[in-house]
Amino acid sequence: MVLIRRPLSDAERLDWLRLIRAENVGPITFFRLLDQYGSAAAALKGLPDLARRGGRSQPLRIPTKADAEQERTACERAGVRMLAACEPDYPEALAAIDDRPPLLFVLGHVHLLRRPAVAVIGARNASANGRRFAQLLARDLSAAGLTVVSGLARGIDAAAHEGALAGGTVAVLAGGVDVIYPEENNTLYHRVIAEGAAISETPVGTQPQARHFPRRNRLISGLSLGVVVVEAALKSGSLITARFALDQGREVLAVPGSPLDPRSQGTNILIREGATLIQSAADVLQALAHLIRPEASEPAGGAPVGAPAAPTPRIEEAELARARLLVLESLSPSPVPIDELVRGCQLSAAMVQTVVLELELAGRAERRPGNQVNLISTSEMESGLGSDP
Repeated sequence: MVLIRRPLSDAERLDWLRLIRAENVGPITFFRLLDQYGSAAAALKGLPDLARRGGRSQPLRIPTKADAEQERTACERAGVRMLAACEPDYPEALAAIDDRPPLLFVLGHVHLLRRPAVAVIGARNASANGRRFAQLLARDLSAAGLTVVSGLARGIDAAAHEGALAGGTVAVLAGGVDVIYPEENNTLYHRVIAEGAAISETPVGTQPQARHFPRRNRLISGLSLGVVVVEAALKSGSLITARFALDQGREVLAVPGSPLDPRSQGTNILIREGATLIQSAADVLQALAHLIRPEASEPAGGAPVGAPAAPTPRIEEAELARARLLVLESLSPSPVPIDELVRGCQLSAAMVQTVVLELELAGRAERRPGNQVNLISTSEMESGLGSDP
């Protein structure tokens, strides 16, 4: 759905918070619900019935207004701004990806999120030359007017933030935006907050866990016009971020290194597979020149977010029952495009989307970026891994 850029009211913000914290509601499902119901308040009322029709027997866990108020109060105490995807300060590049966070939590200078950005990432156990190159590269990119994005990890990430402090840098955190990780970057974290910004999609106070880092990586690439990988071993988090960048239609750039250094194997493979080879900030600026434009200034007003252009057509229960059988027969643990489900089941797109939404909220299916969906295995359901990223 296309969101009109406008500030949320306090009541709407609490509704958004309750909806994204509801069980089995991830970013993709959130916006599908907003599209179908027109508002988060209406979606919250519809959740229990949707989950029941999808086959759920237990009540869906939905935060109360008091729960949402408590989280908002925690943000205010920590000086954290809660930024909704429809609001003018929300990063334009991030708003374009399928699984954008409905709410971002921001500490520091929010205006940096409106500037064009480039990610500079790499190995935690980086070489001295790699760290120095990352710092100089980030310094020159920020001096050219780009916000430098990275993940506040040790090694290349830390060097990139240090280099870009004077010109503007954003740290994307896996845990709460008020939680410093790793602890060795305590001083750097406070400098980033003072001179740049830190963001996260997880609640304040959340300690980072392994499952949070891939979600963090998709935000690093989603914020950026391009991702520069300075050093990366095989099977590293930096290569995961590069894959996210490709999926999101972002540019992937890499710094070549010695074949004898394991920290260069990942970057050399990226170059072999088509990433742009870069050796300076000038190379990065040239590669991204066609994407860089001045900051957009948009009016704060607009129509209500998520209001449907026309009422959703009424679907008879008998039709839905038949559609559920057809969709379930067509789904498996392997993701399939929803357009393919529509063609294969010979059902309307509205019918398939309704059934998929029911299955998601029942915890039986998950929607993935690229408009794909798959069934959740029993083991995933038991471990709580069945919500979209």
